[in-house]
Amino acid sequence: MNSFNAKSSLAVGGKSYQIFRLDSIGADRLKRLPFSLKILLENLLRFEDGVTVTKKDIEALASWDAKAVPSEEIAYRPARVLMQDFTGVPAVVDLAAMREAMKAMGGDPKRINPLQPAELVIDHSVQVDSFASPEALRFNTELEYSRNKERYQFLKWGQKAFDNFKVVPPETGIVHQVNIEFLARVVFAQENGGVLQAYPDTLVGTDSHTTMVNGLGVLGWGVGGIEAEAAMLGQPVSMLIPQVIGFKLTGRLPEGATATDLVLTVTEMLRKKGVVGKFVEFYGTGLSGLPLADRATLGNMSPEFGSTCAIFPVDEATLEYLRLTGRSDEQIALVEAYAKEQGMFRTDDSPEADYTDTLELDMGTVQPSLAGPKRPQDRITLAGAKASFEKSLNELLAMRGPADSAPAGSNLGEMEAATTATELVTNGVKTKYKDSEFELTHGAVVIAAITSCTNTSNPAVMMGAGLVAKKAVEKGLQVKPWVKTSLAPGSRVVTEYLKASGLDHYLDLIGFNTVGYGCTTCIGNSGPLPDEISTAIKQGDLAVCSVLSGNRNFEGRVHPEVRFNYLASPPLVVAYALAGSLGKNITTEPLGEDMDGNPVYLKDLWPTQSEIQEVVQKTITSEMFQKTYASVFQGEEKWRSLSATESELYDWDGSSTYIRRPPFFVDMGAEPDAVKDIAGARALALLGDSVTTDHISPAGSIKADSPAGQWLQEQGVRKHDFNSYGSRRGNHEVMMRGTFANVRLRNQLAPGTEGGWTQHLPDGNQMSIYDASMQYQQEGTPLIILAGKEYGSGSSRDWAAKGTRLLGVQAVIAESYERIHRSNLIGMGVIPLEFPAGETAKSLGLSGRETFSITGLEGGEAKTATVTATPDGGGAPITFQAKVRIDTPQEVQYLKNGGILQYVLRQMLKS
Repeated sequence: MNSFNAKSSLAVGGKSYQIFRLDSIGADRLKRLPFSLKILLENLLRFEDGVTVTKKDIEALASWDAKAVPSEEIAYRPARVLMQDFTGVPAVVDLAAMREAMKAMGGDPKRINPLQPAELVIDHSVQVDSFASPEALRFNTELEYSRNKERYQFLKWGQKAFDNFKVVPPETGIVHQVNIEFLARVVFAQENGGVLQAYPDTLVGTDSHTTMVNGLGVLGWGVGGIEAEAAMLGQPVSMLIPQVIGFKLTGRLPEGATATDLVLTVTEMLRKKGVVGKFVEFYGTGLSGLPLADRATLGNMSPEFGSTCAIFPVDEATLEYLRLTGRSDEQIALVEAYAKEQGMFRTDDSPEADYTDTLELDMGTVQPSLAGPKRPQDRITLAGAKASFEKSLNELLAMRGPADSAPAGSNLGEMEAATTATELVTNGVKTKYKDSEFELTHGAVVIAAITSCTNTSNPAVMMGAGLVAKKAVEKGLQVKPWVKTSLAPGSRVVTEYLKASGLDHYLDLIGFNTVGYGCTTCIGNSGPLPDEISTAIKQGDLAVCSVLSGNRNFEGRVHPEVRFNYLASPPLVVAYALAGSLGKNITTEPLGEDMDGNPVYLKDLWPTQSEIQEVVQKTITSEMFQKTYASVFQGEEKWRSLSATESELYDWDGSSTYIRRPPFFVDMGAEPDAVKDIAGARALALLGDSVTTDHISPAGSIKADSPAGQWLQEQGVRKHDFNSYGSRRGNHEVMMRGTFANVRLRNQLAPGTEGGWTQHLPDGNQMSIYDASMQYQQEGTPLIILAGKEYGSGSSRDWAAKGTRLLGVQAVIAESYERIHRSNLIGMGVIPLEFPAGETAKSLGLSGRETFSITGLEGGEAKTATVTATPDGGGAPITFQAKVRIDTPQEVQYLKNGGILQYVLRQMLKS
């Protein structure tokens, strides 16, 4: 359909492209729309069919009221789907299982096939086992292939079995950097229905940091694996027309500040503002001096802002980056012509759009910063980092009590409770590691990681780190012996330009050897600490630290033995590795001594912006990008030599501990069962505020005494072959046992514990959450979760929802939700409910030891439901009205079908 006569043509470079003109809705209305909504508007114009997209939908978006509370639903179809292997493997596992289910119900299994281009980058499986060695990359790569052979063979099967599906092999780079450097088109040119069309590049990704591509003017955001699968299968993304927050940037970064400092400042501002579920759009004259790499750094942190996306418009900087990264002249000409024709090209003279609200930052006021010790929005100035650490340490020690905080062999247990952190960090555990003897103390930096994702796509901060290393080596400084150092570039291009500049040599000399290409420390793949360091931490119950150039520092995420985690720029990661402690103010105290015994300060090592730019301009060329990505899908010999079967249906191996047929479609009928009220339910967990998907979803290493570790040992897997939870996401037996098992989870039903513990009710026996779930399921008892604010914040982990469902949880009652997890719960058939405004489990008098009923669900269509909690042992029932957070009609359909994939499968069977 073409209700607005939008269909037109655009001639570029001797080719004619069909486009859908945005000004068909009226030039005046177009000018006031934010850039991001122009992209959504084009999507609606192009897909208008009178059913999923109607004239009314287009009119609603064209008439967008910036101040209105979102209420209009639209169906958005992204141009492509992007996955990483941790979330991609279970997605492909589900597709394989859906083929079998389709065949079992009498349909054609070949219909289960990506209908949109789907690209998967294997980047989350490398771990930092070897470090500070020229052999680290080779050693870690060998281990990666050894540990993940089954998964990689399965992905090769998928690449052959499914059309429209490509895999970028391991040790190429991180998904987000490969996306901006190679995969992103900015403007698509594709033949659809026999017509060559040009339209904006849009995507959804199975990693929440998909938003990094927003820096390139590409609209995309993270979704759960189940949503991504539906998008691959042609289902539109159902969404409410969002509010858009305008973020005005002016000025330039001052000397000494980096893009990382800028992004931590912006994160703090936007978190304080409150932008969950909203689009963020950057504008202002400051954009003209903001390089694309800095924009990508800002876009990457959108999940930390809480926003759906954080986008920059297309402008000259976009075109410059496309040239630098080796895109074709034809593609660059199309991007420029299309953006200008559609009123989507920014200049300093562009009129300001209407926004729901605005913020403004003069970048000249940005100060060197870190964020921590537990949340990315908790920015602290570099000068205040020591004091902030001391405050956090004192709070921790106050919780423990003075005796509990005493390292063995010291007299700290006899000190007063008021002992300050400054005094404490002067005491520690005597340790010997390799050829060094030292005292390991509270505040010791035991991990310093220049990790991929946020910063390694940014040449300025990478060169800055290299220059700090060079000056440190020249002055005779070395990294402290207790620091585990690592460099995990986001793409092999980074290695190319570090080599060309000669700075790789100096990074190697101080222990920042390349350990792999992919997501390492930030995702929990930091690998084990040296045994001597680990023993000292346990012996002294030490609160040690990590400093990483990533975007996530949630408690328990980086390493289970590391209590405090700080986000910082790559140059500051190097500086803290030299200093060795957060108990040192590196702006005033020396990092070490030079060869003559003179103190060396941070200012002696820190490069100027002109130094950095000189190296960048001399070193980086477009040929580096062209060479790196010339044969990117073929991979290296290790990938090419992997065997993989060729078959329509996957041949499941019942003994596999990596890939198992999931139970979601077993005995599935052609028609769904009705959504029923819930009676006689028990609370599996009572949780507080800011419980993240890292607390819920299995991540990081698998402990031998955990339910998952015990199951693996029962299957004959040795402890050193456990690998990580992420690598085993294709096996529901492991993943459901690891759900709610994070070492830092605090379940109020099991007071005094950390980790996946609960009480089985009504007998009160304490056991693992998994064991309790299995006992409840044997007893026929439905389960719920009670939680506080921002439930499910963090990464788009589909297993946070899948595991919840497999544990028998039918509903979650929380004070509020993060966007992705709420959607994923519905996608797995779990009902998200909210406490009444202003009420909490505590204010309502809930202990979690009640029996719960949830009535009035009306088959999934209710807006509110009645919750009745009956205390054990008598007492008056507690009754309240909970808001049903099923926000769109499409989500109602997903819930009625028991999940989004079941809905898609039934729709495809009928069509």
